[in-house]
Amino acid sequence: MISKLSVISDRATIGKNVTIHPYVIINDGVCIQDGVEVFPGAVIGKETDGSAGEKVVIGSDSKIGSHTTIYYGVKIGPNTNIDAYCEIGYPTKLVENPSLTIGAESLIRSHSIFYTGSKFGARLVTGHRVTVRENTCAGENFQIGTLCDIQGDCTIGDYVRCHSNVHIGKKSRIGSFVWLFPYVVLTNDPTPPSETLIGSVIEDYAIVATMSVILPGVIVGPHSLVGAHSLVTRNVPEGMIVGGVPARIFGPASDMKLRDGSGKPAYPWTGHFHRGYPDEITNQWVQNDQQNSIDNSGGGG
Repeated sequence: MISKLSVISDRATIGKNVTIHPYVIINDGVCIQDGVEVFPGAVIGKETDGSAGEKVVIGSDSKIGSHTTIYYGVKIGPNTNIDAYCEIGYPTKLVENPSLTIGAESLIRSHSIFYTGSKFGARLVTGHRVTVRENTCAGENFQIGTLCDIQGDCTIGDYVRCHSNVHIGKKSRIGSFVWLFPYVVLTNDPTPPSETLIGSVIEDYAIVATMSVILPGVIVGPHSLVGAHSLVTRNVPEGMIVGGVPARIFGPASDMKLRDGSGKPAYPWTGHFHRGYPDEITNQWVQNDQQNSIDNSGGGG
């Protein structure tokens, strides 16, 4: 069903079983695949500085919310939902390639802004009012909490979890299976204000607890834990707990126990927390945990 109150270019491609509500604008070079629904007031294919040569692709069975604007150069994977009042592919002169790719089965909630020049893997999930700047490359199932701010030129791995109000400074590098809890700040300017930006690094499986600040160039090692309200001024070794202002090492994270009465180690957290991860990944974690138990008990020979 296509409303007569919408404006659709003759040079747009519309698939089968597409629903376009009233007051939608679809411009030249837009490809809307089968089963897509576009809600009132959306604009698809907004031109900026001669960008009309870049096509827009809306993957099959996706939904585009009311008053959302999708600029040229955007490719959205199938089964993706974008809520109302979002801006997708927001233009900037800070990129060489003005394109934006959103992977399949993603969910972008209302009032979020994604700049052009970035690429996101499948199953991206955001809260509300998220801002993601240019040249950000993120892997599969990146979760970005409400009011998070990613300043661009960042590399982010698979299955990264950002709670609300996280600030990720330019040139940050984040591994896979990382947790950043509310109000964490990754800084990048060692002598503010200056033109010298040195991003911090958060390696695989690390956890940074709420209200912590990571200073420019600091490396938080894999499987480590940064305690709440910490100011991290030095590199954090693998598998260690740090905390305080400035942060200091308290010992191996594996010494911490779960507070559920079981007496089991809290870290590595993969030994007990599997919610939200695919079975093929969590099964491997279980196997690794079992093998480590055998090795530590001296039964591996």
